[in-house]
Amino acid sequence: MSSEHLRLTTNAFHGKRPGPVVVIVMDGVGLGPDYAGNAVRAAHTPTIDALTANHPWLPIAAHGTAVGMPSDADMGNSEVGHNALGAGRVFDQGAKLVQNAIDDGSLFVDEGWKTVTDNVLSKGSTLHFLGLFSDGNVHSHIEHLKSMIAKAKEMGVSKVAVHALLDGRDVGEVTALDYTEPFEAWLAELDPAYGIASGGGRQVITMDRYDANWSMVEMGWKTHVLGEGPLFPSASDAVKALREQHPGTIDQDLPPFVVGRDGAPFATIEDGDSVVFFNFRGDRAIEISKAFTQDTVPFERVRRPQVVYAGMMQYDGDEHIPELFLVKPPVIDRTLSEYLAANGVFQSACSETQKYGHVTYFWNGNKSGYIDKPNEAYVEITSDVVPFEQRPWMKAAEVTDATIKLLREHPHSFCRINFANGDMVGHSGVFEAARISMECVDLCLARLLPVIKQLGGIALVTADHGNADEMYEMDKNGDAKIENGRFKSKTSHTLNPVPFIVYDPHFADEYSIADIAKPGLANVAATVLTLLGHNPPEQYEPSLVQLRS
Repeated sequence: MSSEHLRLTTNAFHGKRPGPVVVIVMDGVGLGPDYAGNAVRAAHTPTIDALTANHPWLPIAAHGTAVGMPSDADMGNSEVGHNALGAGRVFDQGAKLVQNAIDDGSLFVDEGWKTVTDNVLSKGSTLHFLGLFSDGNVHSHIEHLKSMIAKAKEMGVSKVAVHALLDGRDVGEVTALDYTEPFEAWLAELDPAYGIASGGGRQVITMDRYDANWSMVEMGWKTHVLGEGPLFPSASDAVKALREQHPGTIDQDLPPFVVGRDGAPFATIEDGDSVVFFNFRGDRAIEISKAFTQDTVPFERVRRPQVVYAGMMQYDGDEHIPELFLVKPPVIDRTLSEYLAANGVFQSACSETQKYGHVTYFWNGNKSGYIDKPNEAYVEITSDVVPFEQRPWMKAAEVTDATIKLLREHPHSFCRINFANGDMVGHSGVFEAARISMECVDLCLARLLPVIKQLGGIALVTADHGNADEMYEMDKNGDAKIENGRFKSKTSHTLNPVPFIVYDPHFADEYSIADIAKPGLANVAATVLTLLGHNPPEQYEPSLVQLRS
């Protein structure tokens, strides 16, 4: 697209602030209920408290239809959240795209599915499905898997093997049997030659992201491809036995297992097979996809079978990972970054590894690399490779240091940053760690905001979804559930709104919070443009601030 088509006109606020506009994403920090499990409320956060007491703010939606998910019963996540933040509009997202393709039948007639199934039908080989095994609808959905297996049976595929990554993160922390037992019964009735072949906790094997811990992928390779690991008669038997061997371990942290028949692995991945990675979300799908499709990866594969490999979606459109996929991703154009690049605004982005892709790739509409490299600066702070509940401060201080440096070097600019703590520590299910993570973010805001004030800038403080705001599951009365004498941990995202706070220390009554019926994350991009002195494009969701006439 020509940059001329991205030219913006200036508004009455143009030139009113000499400093930067900074979007600060407190990842996983929602506006949750006042109950025992809300680590956000429990934390000592004088900076955030002062922001909400003294500056304009409002709750905005960060889940469901506000971020392109099928319904408002669906949680948001960091990927769709940053897509909405950076795109300024709502696009149908992973779960909805896949379901639409199943419902209208297009998934089963497009090139990806045909290539995968033609291969196994012509060779009499095995069709493997690998992915997150739950109905959390954040990375995958078990009903999508069942639809594909049923279609494979209808087409005459002789053997199907499922490699099940246990969830316990986007769903209840010890719910694996709720999925494995009925699923194994369904498979046995559908075709005795179909079955679960291997599995393990999603935080132990296969689903690493951002090159943070390739040993997870290596362990997954040994489990799914080579069939290495303890042998069990079924996945359900494996879950029960591993829980006994590792008391207190939740599903996402269970070690890998292999399902055997007649004393041998039921289905290792062999030459001539087809493999479908059935997650629709991209971040934790890229590394395992590289392991199947690329000549060089950071571990010894021992044996690399020649297979037809497909993703549910193409997880990286610029790098074409993987080349074969079943459902086309949304085409996101006219992103905020593209508009700013075309209008000469310097841009920077900063986060630690765990969320670096979110302030770059996802923010930029699922595009890798820079939009206009001479006028952009991206900074990645390497994340610790430890359980986040053990270091709940993560790299927030280093992100703050780097951001302050960026702002001082480029005071007339736009900057977006992500503090990953509330989400990554929230997923641990450890309340005290989540509380500490919030206090750390608050301390970092206390360092960052005075710099923005000194530079004559504005900060927009928000979140991409909730998480740390509900660390315990709730009963029907809204109280924290107690199970076996302790609060029952919740490790998934929430359906709560998130804050949107305008920190403008030089505010002179030039604007007010706009009256929008259903404000959401997609409204933030137009707000950024408005406060940078530009009229947002017509197709954007409206700005959350309205200039006074």
